[in-house]
Amino acid sequence: MSSGLTGKWRRLPGKVQRLSRSVRHTQAAPDDTWALTLLTPAEARLYLDMDARDREHACRVTGALYAAHPDASPNLLAAGLLHDCGKSLRPYRVQERVLSGLVPGRLARWLPFGPLYIRAEHPALGAELVRRAGGRARVAELIGRHHRPEGDAEAALLHAFDELE
Repeated sequence: MSSGLTGKWRRLPGKVQRLSRSVRHTQAAPDDTWALTLLTPAEARLYLDMDARDREHACRVTGALYAAHPDASPNLLAAGLLHDCGKSLRPYRVQERVLSGLVPGRLARWLPFGPLYIRAEHPALGAELVRRAGGRARVAELIGRHHRPEGDAEAALLHAFDELE
């Protein structure tokens, strides 16, 4: 088995756990008070527009990143909290959330409709949301690159912690 496939299998229990937490938004418990201290007012509005399940995921990603890298830049921490804000453009029904989570990202890019389109394009969509809202340019850049971080150490760090979650 290739090391890439082995790594994906190793992350499967975490993905299944996250998926089980995402069934009902009422089960989500994001630390919004903490998160809002890291965001500008414009970014905070985008964050609060996100589904509670995505906010909880964002807080876990950002909290783990900060614990491992307490010197992380304010822009990177804000990007951690907003990295999935592009998904807020289309609310997911439970079955869509589950099914789109099971489709590999590369395949989702080839099936550009509904929830798969949002899943595939959420980095670019989120970056544009941040720009239009008046958020920090570097935060938008990190969000846009968080699934394809080549050549950007901060985006690579965000990608790594997002994948761990």
